[in-house]
Amino acid sequence: MKNYTITVNGNVYDVTVEEGTGTGAAPAAAKAAPKAAPKAAPAAAKASSGAGSIKIEAGAAGKVFKLEASAGQAVKKGDTVVILEAMKMEIPVVAPQDGTVASIDVAVGDAVEAGALLATMN
Repeated sequence: MKNYTITVNGNVYDVTVEEGTGTGAAPAAAKAAPKAAPKAAPAAAKASSGAGSIKIEAGAAGKVFKLEASAGQAVKKGDTVVILEAMKMEIPVVAPQDGTVASIDVAVGDAVEAGALLATMN
């Protein structure tokens, strides 16, 4: 048997694989148990006043490509706050209403899942 550690989409798996018996059958993969993936450190761009009441969340899984707004910045409904990159496409994440950005909860390069908190507004 051989042990491997495999990371898929940020999830870490410890996998034990049995070697084949030579009968032409594919080697059987033993139990693959997920191990807690290390959590990313919170972004340093958070506002000192704390999180706002309006959440801006990722509509799709991807990687944070660019931060278009910063904490304390006034934005209008539809203004781009964060740009995500998924499958070589840039996806703007916009402000749902007029307000002020209270916190930016991600950093450029962070991998995020759909529904992940990107920023908050007041």
